[in-house]
Amino acid sequence: MYQRRDFLKTAATGIALTAVSEKILGFRSSSLFGSENIKEFGLQLYTLRDVLPKDPKGVLKQVAEMGYKQIESFEGGAGMFWGMTNIEFKKYMDDLGMKIVSSHCNIEKDFERKANEAAEIGMKYLICPSLDNEKNMDRDGYKKAAELFNKKGEICKSNGFRFAYHNHDQAFVQRPGGFISEEILLEGSDPSLVDFEMDIYWVVTAGEYPIKWFEKYPNRFRLSHIKDRKKNVPLSDKDASCIAGQGQIDFAKILKAGQKKGLKYFIVEQERYDNTTSLLAAKADADYLKKLKI
Repeated sequence: MYQRRDFLKTAATGIALTAVSEKILGFRSSSLFGSENIKEFGLQLYTLRDVLPKDPKGVLKQVAEMGYKQIESFEGGAGMFWGMTNIEFKKYMDDLGMKIVSSHCNIEKDFERKANEAAEIGMKYLICPSLDNEKNMDRDGYKKAAELFNKKGEICKSNGFRFAYHNHDQAFVQRPGGFISEEILLEGSDPSLVDFEMDIYWVVTAGEYPIKWFEKYPNRFRLSHIKDRKKNVPLSDKDASCIAGQGQIDFAKILKAGQKKGLKYFIVEQERYDNTTSLLAAKADADYLKKLKI
């Protein structure tokens, strides 16, 4: 079920960026214009996967100094809490002035224990980062996945918090058989039990328009992943992320629309760091979000 960042290699190819309309991709047009700054934003710790395991406390301290107030973790070799107990991790977050609001995790292993630990320290979400063999699943497979999400959502709800699913690009691509898997998961899951984390980069990479999905399914997308996409590259290039504000995605417009439809959490994730380091990339992302008005 779980493979962290098992990048999907297959999707529609040969689609030139110039052939896709501004409406679909949400090209940057409003820049930093808007009404008010984002009050709090977070960092998905996968961004710092190269340095975090070596010195979790030291790296987290640097993250706090960048201005991040929220953390979304993932299950590295040392677990969601990076060698600390859940209580120890929360105390360290408190000391740094941050909160762990969510974590990606293997939802098929020790999920009830993870839910208990998350609830004990006031986390808001446990998140399924991807489904095993997702690119080859058929319609019935996704219907079963939606049922599984409901079961995991029941466990989270009984512990006083929420369950969510994080998408990659294939979730928004028309599949053989004429279905879009994100629609099946949204419509087959119980809104009282299951929320969704929209990875905006992957929605755009699929050739879809994020605002359309916020409007079609209000109050379902509660979390977002913020990473930009390079300008003037074809959609067939999957690995084209860049520092927020340096690419083509109009985050001011998209996040403002999402907020009106229930989007609550704004979480940076950096997949690659061209000509820089993961820590410097995370800082550049934070500097951008500090100025962003939505």
